[in-house]
Amino acid sequence: MPPQTSTSAPERPLLGTMKRFLPYLWPKDSPGLRVRIVIALLLVVCSKLVQVYGAPFALQGAIDRMASGSRDGVWLVAALVAGYAAARLGGVLFDNLRNAVFERVGQDATRRLASDVFRHLHRLSLRFHLERRTGAITKVVERGTKSIDTMLYFLLFNIAPTILELALVLGIFWTRFGVWLVAGTLAMVVVYIAFTRWVTDWRAKLREQMNDLDTGAVAHAVDSLLNFETVKYFNAEDREAARYDKAVSAYADAAVTSENSLAWLNIGQALITNLMMGAGLALVVFGWADGRFTPGDVVLVSTLLAQLFRPLDLLGMVYRTIRQGVIDMGSMFDLIDTDAEVKDMPGAPPLVVEKGHVRFEGVHFGYGPDREILKGIDLDIPPGATVAVVGPSGAGKSTLARLMYRFYDLTGGRITIDGQDISQVRQASLRAAIGIVPQDTVLFNDTIGYNIAYGREGAGPDEIASAARGAAIAGFIQSLPEGFDTRVGERGLKLSGGEKQRVAIARTLVKNPPILILDEATSALDSRTEADIQATLEAIEHGRTTIVIAHRLSTVVHADRIVVLEAGRVAEQGTHAELLRRQGLYAEMWARQAQEREAGEEVAVQ
Repeated sequence: MPPQTSTSAPERPLLGTMKRFLPYLWPKDSPGLRVRIVIALLLVVCSKLVQVYGAPFALQGAIDRMASGSRDGVWLVAALVAGYAAARLGGVLFDNLRNAVFERVGQDATRRLASDVFRHLHRLSLRFHLERRTGAITKVVERGTKSIDTMLYFLLFNIAPTILELALVLGIFWTRFGVWLVAGTLAMVVVYIAFTRWVTDWRAKLREQMNDLDTGAVAHAVDSLLNFETVKYFNAEDREAARYDKAVSAYADAAVTSENSLAWLNIGQALITNLMMGAGLALVVFGWADGRFTPGDVVLVSTLLAQLFRPLDLLGMVYRTIRQGVIDMGSMFDLIDTDAEVKDMPGAPPLVVEKGHVRFEGVHFGYGPDREILKGIDLDIPPGATVAVVGPSGAGKSTLARLMYRFYDLTGGRITIDGQDISQVRQASLRAAIGIVPQDTVLFNDTIGYNIAYGREGAGPDEIASAARGAAIAGFIQSLPEGFDTRVGERGLKLSGGEKQRVAIARTLVKNPPILILDEATSALDSRTEADIQATLEAIEHGRTTIVIAHRLSTVVHADRIVVLEAGRVAEQGTHAELLRRQGLYAEMWARQAQEREAGEEVAVQ
């Protein structure tokens, strides 16, 4: 038998969670869905009225007529029996009509909530997504949305109808059989619910232990098979088999206990309901002996109690499902409640770019209070100029690009575009004015045409083809059997690194932004591919304000100005020739990279 202490997981408040969900279930802008809800609830009431007042009373009347011994009313008895069958059919009919009417409501509520969560996830800051596992987030959303439909069904079409049916049955018992049958039925329901919840909580803990043991057994088996050679090296086959057998034995013991607990639950529930059934029928039998009740009343009480027991038999599953559903929905609402770190100011105007003059004025930023990355950066990037930012790893180069996109807010200073503080304008307009070719290009698992067109919503085929030509990838695409309809695979893995970079360049050309950021766009490529793409990048820089973030200095010698960062500060800046003459950090980095190139060439020759 189960222990006396509950080991159930902490629960969220049901009423609070459902209150959060009610606006999705009763949408203000969809009167049609509200009508469906009302119709579905009316069908629930009709179903219970037919089941409680139709079928049992028709069968009672037939039994009483037959028990009287008279054969004269055979057609009336036949009609009552047919009415009993029709009432049972009506109950099934109303229940299924209810499901058909309500299905659209449940699906629409699920869609609205899932869409809201998805939009909110995209509004959250980069910090949130870097600190959370994407798989875990999607699992929270998946479980939360799936639980909605199940919870609605059980709450509206299992628990609520059962409460209604209980009230109707108690009313019949009160008026026809007296207070004792009412009191006995209520006591049975209370004991039944308490017992079911107690055992269900116990079984949930057993099930959790069983799942943990199952996971452990599978993990051990996989680990052992992956290390097949090591097992062979040390003649450990028997040892591994013994360990696996021990893990499987523990799972088997837990599974037996879990299945036995189900037997205890079923036996206990059956004991409670049958005790009630026996006591209720005995009460009616004694009343029949006194002449107060008829033989049909025995059938009436038996039918009403049997109908009431049917939904109660599912109570354990319903309770477990609703409890888990509340947890899953609560986790999803926690995502919605997560505050966006970067927000638009109330009434923020859109960014208006006329020239593309970018300034960093005393910019301070850190990813945490104890990790300051930028320590007072001052940069002036004139309209149409190409400014390169170089420096050792960790100097803060890529952070500048993230701050330009306002993935984070500054801790000090400001960034302006044509004199407009980017923290005071709408984020959407800011990001619309900036294009980026990143170091690691990630493509959607769709066609090449779709990925290029992603640069600007509504881009037409001519614009896509023109952008492909500008990125020097049109010839490659034309050589493919499916052309622009060629699918690129997960994260674009069907394309080479250089091909992915050219798709990223074409995507930026479709966007046609006045400000361009090249964030180490060629550092992951081989020398030949880098040289080819570098020529393409230099071509698209003309006429745009361009920030080139680079590690390889050979890719930025053409820049109008080169800014060298070190430890979050501007160490020096100037043209390539000026910086070499100064013999500072840039010259040191140039010399070191030149030696690395020479060493690489010697190895290649050998």
